[in-house]
Amino acid sequence: MPSLTDQQGRMPSVQVKNLKKYFDIPRKGKLHAVDDVSFDIYPGETLGVVGESGCGKTTVGQVVMRLQNRTDGKLYYHGRDVFAATGNEDLELRKSMQIIFQDPYSSLNPRKTVYSTLSEPFFIHGYKKNAIKEEIERVCNMVDFSRDLLDCYPHELDGGRRQRIGIARALAVEPKFIVCDEPVSALDVSIQAQILNLLKELQQSRGLTFIFITHDLAVVSHFSDTIVVMYLGLEVEKAPAEQLFANPMHPYTKALLSAVLVPEAGANKERITLRGELSSPLDPPDECRFAPRCNYYCEACMKGTPPLVEVESNHFVACHCVAPGRNTLKLHW
Repeated sequence: MPSLTDQQGRMPSVQVKNLKKYFDIPRKGKLHAVDDVSFDIYPGETLGVVGESGCGKTTVGQVVMRLQNRTDGKLYYHGRDVFAATGNEDLELRKSMQIIFQDPYSSLNPRKTVYSTLSEPFFIHGYKKNAIKEEIERVCNMVDFSRDLLDCYPHELDGGRRQRIGIARALAVEPKFIVCDEPVSALDVSIQAQILNLLKELQQSRGLTFIFITHDLAVVSHFSDTIVVMYLGLEVEKAPAEQLFANPMHPYTKALLSAVLVPEAGANKERITLRGELSSPLDPPDECRFAPRCNYYCEACMKGTPPLVEVESNHFVACHCVAPGRNTLKLHW
């Protein structure tokens, strides 16, 4: 059992250690979707996981929620080994750990009414039938969903209301840890703000711990305490949110942040364009996976995968061209 504490002496709510998820592709090899990812999340905080499509961020969330089987690695929830849990302990952990899916339409059963959908978690976890109606009213109030719509089917609701149902379902059995898998990416911008504000209010009022998976850096900057940047299954940078945005170090992180719209920057903001081909995640060689698209690559980049090292306090970078104690790249052209 891990015993890591932060500077305030707090134990992490969630600890992920060397998590790996490989998919067997017939006649081609193993696809390294998640490759040796580790992080800690403290109570009431949010870990943002960002990166391009295909970087493995959603797979991380699915493996943590055990919707996908791990290839290797450890997961601890308040010190308990989640992957080793069986029987009643497993059921209790599943009650404490929930997920909000990306698409609020495909994640709801089209043949079930809202009431039936929200009833299901209570039946699974042994709530008495005469108490379920009261519990459903409770969760509807939590997410500001009208009880007049409980007999509706998903296709009769707009995206924002459907996502409120997804949030209500996740909160039904009063979990303390929730994986938010791009919960606003399928919604209109005006609705996105409503859902994000709702999630933040729920986190503060209920002491929730989040993994917030997104490709939108503008969103994650306001929602996360710590940010992990992923590239082709690997963590390439990890730091407190303010520190990452103020001083990004990895070339990939710099390129991502350069694409974020900042009105006050105006036309003077330099946009970094990534060129070159993506490395293949199928049986990748032992070299930097970002090197084919990087302007800073050096000979070392082609001779080994860079480890994630602490280059300043709580700021970790996986790049051969970033030296500990420095905040600039060493150019090797």
